[in-house]
Formats: sequence, structure tokens, C-alpha cells
Amino acid sequence: MNVVVIPVTPFAQNCSLIWDPATMEGALVDPGGDVEKIQQAVASHGVSIKKIILTHGHLDHVGGTLAVAKHYDAPIVGPHTGDKFWLDALMQQSQMFGFPPSTPFNPDQWLNEGDTISVGNLTLEVLHCPGHTPGHVALVERTSNQVIVGDILFAGSIGRTDFPQGNHAQLLEAIRTKLFTLPDEMKVYPGHGPTTTIGKERTTNPFVADSKYG
Repeated sequence: MNVVVIPVTPFAQNCSLIWDPATMEGALVDPGGDVEKIQQAVASHGVSIKKIILTHGHLDHVGGTLAVAKHYDAPIVGPHTGDKFWLDALMQQSQMFGFPPSTPFNPDQWLNEGDTISVGNLTLEVLHCPGHTPGHVALVERTSNQVIVGDILFAGSIGRTDFPQGNHAQLLEAIRTKLFTLPDEMKVYPGHGPTTTIGKERTTNPFVADSKYG
């Protein structure tokens, strides 16, 4: 799986352009805004966008969704239905964060634990990882040993849990029992900041490292 990270919005949210190099079919994960910038990246890499995939319902991750879905005539996939209330409240989120108005929407497909998403010849495995939001999902691509985690886990940190329906204990459990069972060398693409690996976070992350649970 090829991945190009496109930072968007004033929050420097990592929109991921992913594709299968064999077919050049791809998807956009978390197109939060700056739609023209996203479209330029897609064009420069010659990718044919077949799906728009969302990890969770926060505005900086979904603000450009309707525009890119319309542009590429692509279905919207995810997140888990637990985040419906966030998508329903996009206008309020826009006002809260000072973003341009964003129209509420529902995806064409909600995601559940164990679902798979095909992108060309790639298969993304869905992990439901609540805590930052109740409907947050991670996307695992085992062939290339990569995982897109949105705001669950960051390099040296974890997602906030002080938003409505956030749950700190749930987040820690999801990271420890789901993400940290993935291979140590698996590359992690967070929703903000630099990439990392499962092993590095399992060893050194001050919030969830093995040493805290030893």
C-alpha cells in the first residue's frame, strides 16, 4: 500500500492518500478540508479514487468529505455508527472550531469491528477502537505492514478523551488490546504529527507503554 500524507486544515490533520500500486486504485482517508490541495495530490500521483474512508467524525477529519466524494463520485465508508452524533453536529462543530460551515451527512456504509475494505487489490481490516470518540476505527493493511489510526494513538501521545462521549479507560484498552497486538515493526499513520511504529509506542509511549502495565 502506498501512502502519501497530506496535512490539511488549521489543525494540521493528516489526510492520507492511499493506493494499490498494481491497479492505481486508491482512497482518501480523513479528507478534513483544503479540498483543492487534496485533489492536486491525487492528480500528481495519478491515483483513481474509489472510496472516501473516515476514521471518526471530528470536523478536522471529515470537513472536506462531501466535496471530495462528489468530485470523485466515490462512496463514503465509515466510521462506526457510534460517531453518528458527531456527523449530525457538523454545523455546531464548524461554529465551535471556527471552520467554514459543514453540512451534516451519513456515510454510504458504517463500519464495524472485523469488516474489511477493498481498495484495488488491497484489503484494509477494520478495528473498532472507541475512546477518543465512540465510533473511532483504525485501518490495518497487513501486506505492507501499515496501520492508519486517526486520533487513537500518536507518536509519544494518545488521543484526547475530554470531548463528548470520550472515554479514557476505553481508549487505553483499545490501544493495549487491539493496536498493541499488531507487529512491532508495523508503521503507524496518526491523524496528527509524524509517523511511528507499534513497537516504538509499546516501548516508549508515556501513556500506554508496556512498562506502565508491567
